[in-house]
Amino acid sequence: MRVSLSIAAALAGTAIAAPAPKIPFVASSDVIPVSNTAAVVARQSGKACFVIGSETLPQETADIADDLASTVTCSNSAKTISGVPDVTSGSTTFSSIDFSQSTQTPLQFALSQFATAEPLANTDLATFQDMLNVYQATEAGIRSVGGSLAIKVPKFFLEMQVSRIQTAQGNPPSAAGLQVDHLRDKVLKNAPKEDQALLNQVTQLATQLN
Repeated sequence: MRVSLSIAAALAGTAIAAPAPKIPFVASSDVIPVSNTAAVVARQSGKACFVIGSETLPQETADIADDLASTVTCSNSAKTISGVPDVTSGSTTFSSIDFSQSTQTPLQFALSQFATAEPLANTDLATFQDMLNVYQATEAGIRSVGGSLAIKVPKFFLEMQVSRIQTAQGNPPSAAGLQVDHLRDKVLKNAPKEDQALLNQVTQLATQLN
């Protein structure tokens, strides 16, 4: 009889045991969904250390970022425009030619900082390509965080200069978007508030290809 009572008590204790508490923020499937923002960052960044945000990049910019991912390096500490890491291509670092740190307008800065040699064919193409690389990388980073795109004026000017140098050296770019006249128009379109005398200088440079 005493044995029966002990068993009954044990069973009763088992029957009234409280269920284990649930963790309120874990779904019943025990899977915590990943946010879309995190997925965009992962997709866009890849190996491009300068793409730091979650804004969707235009396809052309995304392609450039992919191309530069193995060429451009990022500082672990120094930041530039919109918090984008200071980037380096070859021996050129963006902070050393950062238009935003100048008292000049973006186009004034570009015309003075990115002048070519005379004759044009004697200009160091590799140096200009490195300068363009760090501008394009920084633009991609700025776009990824939705920052100001004033960088487009000196960036397009650099693209035009690279195209002029290539043409003068006997290797004109074949892509329509890289032609001197097209890039001239890009500079002018993005610089509507610049002084007309500066715009005229851009137009004149586009005619000087040797």
